[in-house]
Amino acid sequence: MSTQARQEQYDQLYTIIRKLRGEEGCPWDRRQTPETITKYLLEETNELAEAIRNGNHNEIREEIGDLFYILILLIIMHEEEGKFSSDEVLASISAKMIRRHPHVFAGRPTGSDSELRRQWEEIKSAEKKQAR
Repeated sequence: MSTQARQEQYDQLYTIIRKLRGEEGCPWDRRQTPETITKYLLEETNELAEAIRNGNHNEIREEIGDLFYILILLIIMHEEEGKFSSDEVLASISAKMIRRHPHVFAGRPTGSDSELRRQWEEIKSAEKKQAR
C-alpha cells in the first residue's frame, strides 16, 4: 500500500469516528469518555492477544482494526477536550522509537538481546527523569 493510500485509509477512519461522535452520530459513541472506553480497550487487547495465540490471520486483522478504532476514538476524545492531537501522538511515538533505537537510527553497534533490553531500559529511565 502506498503512503498516500495508507493516509487516505487513516483519514477515512478518523472521519468516520468524528461523525459517530458528532451531533447526528451514534448515541453510544457520543456517550463514551476515556474512562468508559477503558473496558473496551482491555477487551479488544485481550481479543487480539487470543487471535495471535490462535494464529488466525483473519481474526488478527479484525482485532487489530477493533483496537485501532478504540485508539483513534481515544485520540479524538482528547482532541475534543483540547488535550492533544493525533499529530502529537504520532510525532511523540515516532520520536520515542528513534530515541530508543540508537542502534538503528544513530549508528550504534547492535548487541545481544539482553544488551538491547538494558539499553532500552536505560533510555526509558533517562526519559522519565527528564520528564519530572
